[in-house]
Amino acid sequence: MKVALVHYWLVSMRGGERVLESLCRMFPDADIYTHVIDKSRVSDEILRHQIRTTFISRLPFARKLYQKYLPFMPIALEQLDLSAYDLVISSESGPAKGIIPGPDTVHICYCHSPMRYIWDHYHVYRQQASWLTRILMTPLAHYLRIWDQSSSVRTDKYLANSNFIMKRIRKYYNRDAQLAWPPVAVDAFSPAHADDVGDYYLWAGQLVRYKRPDIMVEAFNRNKRKLIVIGEGDERKSLEKIAKDNITFLGAASFSDLKHHLSHCQALIFPGEEDFGIVPVEAQASGRPVIGYGHGGIMDTVIDGKTGILYPECSVDGLLKAIERFEASGLSKSCVADCVENASRFSERNFQAGVRRALLECGIDLGEPPMGEPSLPPT
Repeated sequence: MKVALVHYWLVSMRGGERVLESLCRMFPDADIYTHVIDKSRVSDEILRHQIRTTFISRLPFARKLYQKYLPFMPIALEQLDLSAYDLVISSESGPAKGIIPGPDTVHICYCHSPMRYIWDHYHVYRQQASWLTRILMTPLAHYLRIWDQSSSVRTDKYLANSNFIMKRIRKYYNRDAQLAWPPVAVDAFSPAHADDVGDYYLWAGQLVRYKRPDIMVEAFNRNKRKLIVIGEGDERKSLEKIAKDNITFLGAASFSDLKHHLSHCQALIFPGEEDFGIVPVEAQASGRPVIGYGHGGIMDTVIDGKTGILYPECSVDGLLKAIERFEASGLSKSCVADCVENASRFSERNFQAGVRRALLECGIDLGEPPMGEPSLPPT
């Protein structure tokens, strides 16, 4: 069977690229198609495959300005001739699913999210843009929505990374999707001894506006609890200016440092809305609970009152109340086993089992997986 994997762009190693890595392990002979690639920032697992790029990669400064070329990506995808492949799996967050498959080609789209910047986050992106970008964005986004919706019929099946994304696929594409949580390296994390847990809370991730680190900093400015912040991003400098002495910014951290802080913190703070959110799963795999805004993918990954505290209002007051509830609950000491057990649902084996089940429903039987039959994620 000849297999092609289509990924929007390969310029970093984040959640979408970890999904691609797992698909590469499932299909070691697959070819990869993408708009642009920065080989210095991509894993060896991906680089050992035959990788082909669209004409976007030949445009000026494409590795840095690839998002500026978004309006040309639909045309670039439709120029790819994938008719010789038996199976195409597109990894969609930016434009990837809009290839034109052959009549006998099975096309499955693993959707991390319909493109946020043209659908439900469009008005947020537009308000934050410069006046010139706003003028150009209005007609271009309209064109991209028409193409995105029309190209949604080119897939035989959708896989979604969370129930939240399943709803968005149904809303914008009028298609049903099957749930397949993305793979998380849960076995790479382990809990610390109960006596070694510190007295601080933790943030880990990009310091960008939509993740709402401003809410977190303001909340800890008020309650004076210790907070360690791991990560870089556009918001770091402005946040450091307003943060009080109880908040420590460590910047980018090594994996060993991240593991240490995840397993030793009181709880992970997660105040933004995510499509899925890998860090809360990593925290639970480390035996630590999560205090997060109860909307989006976190509703799949955190069990309120058992492996964390979810709060309904995305605000400073909402987070402060959730921290008070957490400290009164005793979860910090009682939740370790529940957190580890809950995190185990999001293993790579379960992800690959979900992909296998989707393929079987499309008439493709891959046979028994090499590691034996893994448990299937719920539908």
